[in-house]
Amino acid sequence: MDLRPGLATRVQLTVTDADTAQSLGSGDVPVLGTPRALALAEAATVALTAGRLPTGSTTVGVRVELDHLLATPVGGSVVAEAVVSEVDGRRLAFVVTLRQGEQVAARIRVDRMIVDREKFVAKAYA
Repeated sequence: MDLRPGLATRVQLTVTDADTAQSLGSGDVPVLGTPRALALAEAATVALTAGRLPTGSTTVGVRVELDHLLATPVGGSVVAEAVVSEVDGRRLAFVVTLRQGEQVAARIRVDRMIVDREKFVAKAYA
C-alpha cells in the first residue's frame, strides 16, 4: 500500500445547474450545494487512493466534517485538493480544501476505511 501523509491530488469542477443547492434539495439558491461540495471532496480522496490499495480493496467514507465558506455560482470553477493527513491501520484521514480561484470555498475532513470490496458489497446485500 502506497499511502502516506502528505500525498496529494486535485480534481476540478465547473458548477452546473445540476450541482446547485436548488437542484440537490439542500437549499433554494443557485450556487454550489454543500452535498455536491462533499461529493467533490470524496471524489478527490478516491482519486488519491486509486492504484495505491491492496488488490481487491477499496475505501468507504465513515466520517466527515465540512465548513462551506463561499458561494460558488453556476459557471464558476472549484478545485478540490485532497491531502492524506493520517494513516492508522485501515483508517485514512484526509484534509480537502476547495478553492474558487485564490479563495477557500470549503474545508473538509474526510475519514475513510480500507475494506475488502467483495466482502463489503456481499454484506451490504445479505
